Amino acid sequence: MRVAVFSTKPYDRDFFDRANAAHGHRLDYHEAHLSAATTALIDGAEAVCPFVNDRIDADVLRAMADAGCRLVALRSAGFNNVDLAAAAALGIAVARVPAYSPNAVAEHTLALILTLNRKIHRAYARVREGNFALDGLLGFDLAGKTAGIVGTGKIGLIAARILAGFGCRLVGYDPFPSAEGRALGIEYTTFAELLPQADIVTFHCPLTPETRHLLDAAAVKRLKPGAMIVNTSRGAIIDTRAAIAGLKSGQIGSLGLDVYEEEADLFFEDLSGQVIHDDVFARLLTFPNVVITGHQGFFTQEALTAIAETTLANLTAFERDGTPLHPVTVEKIA
Repeated sequence: MRVAVFSTKPYDRDFFDRANAAHGHRLDYHEAHLSAATTALIDGAEAVCPFVNDRIDADVLRAMADAGCRLVALRSAGFNNVDLAAAAALGIAVARVPAYSPNAVAEHTLALILTLNRKIHRAYARVREGNFALDGLLGFDLAGKTAGIVGTGKIGLIAARILAGFGCRLVGYDPFPSAEGRALGIEYTTFAELLPQADIVTFHCPLTPETRHLLDAAAVKRLKPGAMIVNTSRGAIIDTRAAIAGLKSGQIGSLGLDVYEEEADLFFEDLSGQVIHDDVFARLLTFPNVVITGHQGFFTQEALTAIAETTLANLTAFERDGTPLHPVTVEKIA
C-alpha cells in the first residue's frame, strides 16, 4: 500500500524502514501534522498514518474519502483525535496500536514520581553550580504511602506492580475493576473516594468524554493536602487551570506531567529559540515542584519497534483482507 505518514521525525523513519522490510509498503514521510490544511499531502495514498497530535476530524476524513484513501492507521494507542462517527459514515477504517510497550510508560511514571519526591531536577541543577546544600530537597519514603491508580489497564497494572514493590498501599479506580489488579492488592473504590486517601495519584486512563477534566477544581479540593499528581496518559484528563490553582494553594504538593491538554502546538518540536505563547503552560514552568517531559513516556527502543511493527501489520492485514488487525469503531467509545 501507499501510505502517507504524518508528523514524522528521523527516529520514526528509522524504525519504520526497518520494520517495512518484511511488508513492502510505500511509505511517504511528511514532517507536517495531518490537518485540513495538509490533506493535499495525501496525494494518492491509500492510507494515512498519523500520530497523537494530528487531527483527523470530519474535514480531513472527507478529503481522504475524496482522494480514495481508505484507512487511518494510527501509530498510537489513543484514538481521541479521530472522529470515529465521520469515519464510519465515509467508509474509512481506523486502526491503532493497542499496546506497544506498557512497561515504557509505567517506568516513566515512576521516573517522574521519584524525581518529584527526591527533587532530582533541583539537585542536578544545584550540583552543576557547585551547590551541595540539602535545604529544600527533603523527600519521603514511598514505603507505606498510598498510591492511587486511576485506570488499571496494562500500563496502570504495571505501574501498580512497581509501586507495590516500593511498599506502597494501592487504591484504584476503574469502571471495570481488574481481577489481576485485585490480585496485586489494589483496593478498588470510586474516584471521589480515592482522592482523599492517596499520597500519590497517577493517571493511566484513556481520554473519553467521561474522563475529560477528570481532575477538575472539585476533584482538586478532594485531594489529600499536598498530594503528588502524575499524568502520563492524555493531557486533557487534567484541567490545567485547576491544577495551577491547586499548586498555588498547596492542595497539590507536586505535579509531574508527560502530557498536556494543549500540547499539540508544543510537544515533539524544538522551540528553544522561540517565545512560548501558551500562558498556561508558561505558568506551569514557574513552579519548582512541577516536572514536565514532552510526551516521551513511550520513547524506548522496544516501544518504537512495536509501534512500527504493529502499524505495518495493520496495513498489511487491511490490504489483504479489508480489515486491520486492531480496528477502532464507534462502539469502542459507546
